[in-house]
Amino acid sequence: MTDVGFTLGKFAPFHKGHEYLIRTALEHVKQLIVVIYPCKELAHISLNHRANWIRALFPQVTVIEAKNGPQVQGYTQQIMDIQNRFLSSLLKDYKFDYFFSSEPYGEHVSKALNCQDFRVDMHREHVPISATQIRQNIIQHKHFLSTEVYVDLFKKVVLLGAPSTGKSTLAAALAKRYETQWVEEYGREYWLEHQVDRRLSPEQLLHIAQMQNQWEDEQLKHANQFLICDTNAFTTWHFALHYHGKALPELEALAQQSWQRYDLVVLCDDSIPYDDTWERSGDANRKEFQQFLIDYMHKHNKPYILAKGDLQQRLKIVSKALEHLENQHQGQTETDWN
Repeated sequence: MTDVGFTLGKFAPFHKGHEYLIRTALEHVKQLIVVIYPCKELAHISLNHRANWIRALFPQVTVIEAKNGPQVQGYTQQIMDIQNRFLSSLLKDYKFDYFFSSEPYGEHVSKALNCQDFRVDMHREHVPISATQIRQNIIQHKHFLSTEVYVDLFKKVVLLGAPSTGKSTLAAALAKRYETQWVEEYGREYWLEHQVDRRLSPEQLLHIAQMQNQWEDEQLKHANQFLICDTNAFTTWHFALHYHGKALPELEALAQQSWQRYDLVVLCDDSIPYDDTWERSGDANRKEFQQFLIDYMHKHNKPYILAKGDLQQRLKIVSKALEHLENQHQGQTETDWN
């Protein structure tokens, strides 16, 4: 078998129907090219990230990111000509035997690239799902998604703030409101068990950050729409500075990467009464920690919202931000180039 084939789509998200199409194609060709287009439907997930879903699940295929792919869809002659010219230019170095698709555009694309039109599951009988259906209700259709894709479709919310700013209380309340999971602070119990003179070693702090990320990844598999995180690696990095004046390079890297892990950063205000438990180091230290966070986020242009007031007021503030986030990222319609 020496045949070469290709397929294309936005894969927003990449689901079991797309997997079925690619597996079918691989049964008929030795080499398969997958062209992936930009899209608005999953604005919070980059083109490269969507492409990497395919690379991870099908490492034997070649994925081409069509960064300048046309955004017009439809079957007017003008639109079909635009699409065909773009693909002919993009794939000019290839000679194809088959074009695999599940859409009517298979006819004009295969003619433009002088290859055979091969339709796969046109009526969605083998895999009865579309990307639009999944975007409208991810939980209901989660069985049509691989774990690699599923965990990327949720909005991740992290709560920051100095000790005793109500992070855990707000996290639990948000999880209850949205019937989802929240990730507790791994470092709290670890500190109680392992601290020596109220300190942890640089290696122990790195361990905390690594485990916090692992806890997040595991809980995300069971989340519903949102995952609420009580803290993150940046907070652990801050404690390393407080304890030792510096952090291990690995922890430094996790702290910087943490700003890309979340869709919403919430700073819990320090105006609530200080809960002076034995493991905490006083209200003055709380103010110092809080100001460090504020100064850092302003200096480095890190967007965040401030949750202040009592619990109900904080819930209202965060819920409004989450509603805006959903509206901003919600795909509206399925297009032909799915």
